This record gives sequence, C-alpha cells and structure tokens, in this order.
Amino acid sequence: CLSSINMLLLEMRFPDQQQQHRRETCHRNKHLEIVFGVASCLLALMQSRRKPSRLFMKNSEGPQRDTVLRVCQESVKRGVQIQRVHQGLCLQASPLGFITEEKTITSHEVKNHRALWLVLDGVQDPMNLGAILRSAYFLGVDRIASSIHNSCPLTPTVSKATGHGGVKAEEGWQVVGTVGLEECSPEFTVMPCSDFKMSRPTLLLMGGEGDGLSPELSQMCDVLLTIPPRRNLHPGVESLSVSVATGMFIQISLFTFRRQVLNV
Repeated sequence: CLSSINMLLLEMRFPDQQQQHRRETCHRNKHLEIVFGVASCLLALMQSRRKPSRLFMKNSEGPQRDTVLRVCQESVKRGVQIQRVHQGLCLQASPLGFITEEKTITSHEVKNHRALWLVLDGVQDPMNLGAILRSAYFLGVDRIASSIHNSCPLTPTVSKATGHGGVKAEEGWQVVGTVGLEECSPEFTVMPCSDFKMSRPTLLLMGGEGDGLSPELSQMCDVLLTIPPRRNLHPGVESLSVSVATGMFIQISLFTFRRQVLNV
C-alpha cells in the first residue's frame, strides 16, 4: 500500500523538458535560500511571498506527520518539484524581502486604539530576531517594523515586515522606548515597566544587542521603560537578552491596556 506522500508524488506529472529547465534554473540561480523545518516550509508556501523551487523531504516509507503531508500537498498545488533526501524537510525558495509600510496600512489599524507596533532598531542576531517575531505574533502585536540598515536581514531564520515608524509620533501615537538599567541616565526619565499604562496606539521601540536604542530614537520617545531586577545581580549578567526583554515588554503593555478596558 502506497503512503499518502508517495501517491502525491505519483500524481505529479512534470514533462522532462520542464524538469530539466527547473534543474538548470536552480543551478544557475545562486540567490535561492533554504527554508528549513516543517512549520517554516508550510508558512513559506501558504503566504506566497517567496517563489518556491524545490521541496526536499526525508526518504521514509513509514507514516508521516499530518503537517509534513500538508507541506507536500501545498507544494503539489504550486507545481513545486519534490525530491527525496535523507534528512528532514527543507524548501528551496527565493529570498524574502521587506514589505513597505505605505503599501500595507489599513483603515482598521489606524482606528484601532489598542494598536501596538513593535519597532526594532539594530537587532542583528537572527536567533534573537526569530524569537522576537514569534513572541510578538503570539502575544498580539499588530505590526513589526525594523530598520533596514544595521539590522539582521530577512534570512531563512527570520521573516517579517518593515515600516517607517517615526511618522506615527506625528499622528498621535505614543512612542515608548526601552532601556536596560545600565543605560539609564539623568538625561532621560525612566520608569519601571510595571508602572506603564498603555492608553492609546503605541510604538514600542527595542534596541539591538549591545548598543540599545540609538540616541535619535531615544529622543523621540514619550517615555522610557526598564525591567528592574528582583535581586542583586552578579557582573556579566546584569541584563536580559533582547528577545526575552521584548516578550516581557509586549506582555506588560497589552496586559495593562486590557485591564484598563475591563475597569471602565
């Protein structure tokens, strides 16, 4: 009895000439990337922001996970060539680019008083950026903006959007910056994040590893937040990673807003 994936492979009918053309195109194009992992491959296919070329999947005759079968089905729908390999699942596809703010703003977002946009300034580590994006999506952030320069590119480890967040300050949005305790200075007023009350559409600015927020962005902020430690800290562990801190700031901001709404 043929497995579901084997049956899918038999249903694919690429003419020999078309297959040869696909192989030559893949070999010629050195700019293709490899998206790895079942969830990442499925998202890449479903969102249609990358141009998929080939799907590589583990050579196994045993039962396959439903998500793996789903990836194969989506590949077949899009005419993507499936090849058997001996390690896991990955998708060869075109690079993922940024989306500009001007093309994607909706009237709903403009009127959404609970809107929270996350602005990343100089986040360079792809693992940090990937963790930030996942937390932001899970916790309910509406949009994510990133500076194109001096930041991690949208590699297969990372994905999402960009925009020009500074314009929002002129539209009545609250601009909130974040700093570590070691970055606090008399020049700026800094409050514990637990004291912050999100009362209107908000831009949450997060600085990158090491340097934090740029001085230009810090001066734009209505308020700067920090996460106070709950103990005396040893040297070398005085701060959280940017991905952990971002998740905490997002949760606190949205939690305080929802609590205010419930108390009205």
